[in-house]
Amino acid sequence: MEETNYELVLSCPTGLSPSQVSVVFDPSYDRIAHPDIELENSISEIWDQRVQKNASMFNGKKFRYGGHTLCKRDGSQQDFHVCLHLGLTDYRTFVGTNLNPLWEKFLVPSEDDLIRCQHTSCPLGNGAILETSDKKIVVLQRSYNVGEFPGHVVFPGGHPEPEEVGAASHQMGERLTNSEHNNSKVSQEMFDSIIREVVEEIGVPVTSLSNPLFIGISRRVLNVRPAAFFFIKCNIESKEIQRLYAGAKDGYESTQLYTVSLIELENMASKMPGCHQGGFALYKLMLEAMKNI
Repeated sequence: MEETNYELVLSCPTGLSPSQVSVVFDPSYDRIAHPDIELENSISEIWDQRVQKNASMFNGKKFRYGGHTLCKRDGSQQDFHVCLHLGLTDYRTFVGTNLNPLWEKFLVPSEDDLIRCQHTSCPLGNGAILETSDKKIVVLQRSYNVGEFPGHVVFPGGHPEPEEVGAASHQMGERLTNSEHNNSKVSQEMFDSIIREVVEEIGVPVTSLSNPLFIGISRRVLNVRPAAFFFIKCNIESKEIQRLYAGAKDGYESTQLYTVSLIELENMASKMPGCHQGGFALYKLMLEAMKNI
């Protein structure tokens, strides 16, 4: 059943540090408009309908996943480098393409995943496999006010934010576009953003968290939604995390926090959105790889 809900786009079971992950942020990885004008126009129609129902909806910029390249350094299996290819999209286009009831019509029949999804927004989400000091994993039950999968169990997370690094357009100063400086700021945001999400959603202090390790990207089969996953250790026990959660800044996004064992998580995984089921699969691959080190 799990295999029908997600696909693993990229697996890095040994976990990659920021020095092993780079980004090319470029307009060539932006979404391509669909040639069917009616289908393309439905993006605006759906957004307008959603805003009428929920005036608090905000059209923020997001990074669009446009593929990746892998290279091993010095021929070593253990030490390899990932380069993420990112364009720019926004929440409105995500709602109107990936979350469109006709989302499958935006897909192109192709064996090449990037061609298949070229007309979809595909914003790159993120999720954290957060391990407490007593070896439990933190999961949240989403509130019923969120746009995607209300009431479902998920790992903490959200999105890296272009606005945080001045990347709300490709004109971050024309000369700097695609520059090393620009790309390295976006790359750092991949790691900074997941720490930010954990702190805001759970209420733990930044100082309690280890440096995140990037473990891969999963994509849910339903509406081809991609998410990058990270493994983070927290030096606080489960009971204390429950207490801190009561004061979390973004506590409204969830209604309950659970700290669970691996066996309990295995039982909960089927209730997760597909991309988070994929995140759990990436975590299990990491645990397997750690046994062999």
